[in-house]
Amino acid sequence: QVQLVESGGGSVQTGGSLRLSCVASRRTFINYAAGWFRQAPGKEREFVAAIIWSATTTNYGDSAKGRFTISRDNAKNMVYLQMNSLKPDDTAVYYCAADRAGDGLARPSEYDYWGQGTQVTVSS
Repeated sequence: QVQLVESGGGSVQTGGSLRLSCVASRRTFINYAAGWFRQAPGKEREFVAAIIWSATTTNYGDSAKGRFTISRDNAKNMVYLQMNSLKPDDTAVYYCAADRAGDGLARPSEYDYWGQGTQVTVSS
């Protein structure tokens, strides 16, 4: 079992930036793909970004392309999401997830472990 804990959420104005962090409880995390998803009230969970274990391949959802960057530091069991040019539509709870298969796909069902989420609120 791997526990994931997100941090870095908060409230910002339109155009601002936030950096989300996710720390994993076990070293086996470095062998997994990691992803970020988000969920706004009344909406389905949406894929944001994913990164494979070696960080050589990343994958982004349409809403994240050009504004968000996913990265990881395997020495620290960490994955990050740098979010720039934030918009009110980015307001959601952001979740970190780990995929044992290592594919880094966009479907939530592919992921085996989830964090509790961190709230991001963007005001106009």
